[in-house]
Amino acid sequence: MATLNLTFSAPINMSCKIGDVAYFVNTSTLGGFTVAGQTNLIGTITAITEASTTTTLTILIEGEFAEAVTTNDFVFFSKNNLVEIGSITGYYATTQFRNNSTSNAELHATAFEVEESSS
Repeated sequence: MATLNLTFSAPINMSCKIGDVAYFVNTSTLGGFTVAGQTNLIGTITAITEASTTTTLTILIEGEFAEAVTTNDFVFFSKNNLVEIGSITGYYATTQFRNNSTSNAELHATAFEVEESSS
């Protein structure tokens, strides 16, 4: 399959890894503001090569307009949810419910929330 090499002179986000999916957005200036156009898929990042002043992403082309990316476009990535999301590990909790009154009471429901961490 065809690949595309994108070279950046500035450092890229340190959480960008092989297997992430790259996208680009055409940008333009309107009324003194930078505005974004349509989001376009580039493809899956297959290699990241870091040199002393540049970083090159090798991307497997999967998007219809992937080769239309230019130096004026905003390039970003998303994590692969199949790889990045795991099960809860290392957490343990206990609860104890006490009735402080002298009469009987019924507990109809309890709930808890879990939030995904980026780390």
